[in-house]
Amino acid sequence: MELTSTAFADKGKIPVAYVMPGAGGKNISLPFSWSEVPPGAKSLALSIIDPHPVANNWVHWLIINIPCEAQGLLEGASRKNLPTGARELRNSFGEIGYGGPQPPKGTGDHPYVATLYALNVKELDLPGKPSLAAFQKALEGKILATATITGFYGR
Repeated sequence: MELTSTAFADKGKIPVAYVMPGAGGKNISLPFSWSEVPPGAKSLALSIIDPHPVANNWVHWLIINIPCEAQGLLEGASRKNLPTGARELRNSFGEIGYGGPQPPKGTGDHPYVATLYALNVKELDLPGKPSLAAFQKALEGKILATATITGFYGR
């Protein structure tokens, strides 16, 4: 599988419009597109995690039950324009949906790792606010393929 974004290249800088207002942005959810979903996939899931030591795997976006027919997510899709059936979960800011970068000042560039998972099940049954560990556990044994893209942001 391949995961791309029109907002940034892999290992590139995430533009300020996609970051939280506290970091000077508008918190517009990032656009993504994907290709080469493997045969046998029944749904997709997406995560954006900041693994920087200061952030400690901060969850910026979790989406489950994305239909395989979907070919991506539009810019600003969070909370209003997701593919039919897709469901957003709570991020580490405590909100349902996308929460853009907002790294603490002076901590350098943080990596925001977006991962797309092709799953062998049509639906994941998770509560609206699972922990990252619960999300990862729900994926165990169900992943057919993954694709990642990483964007950086610092202030």
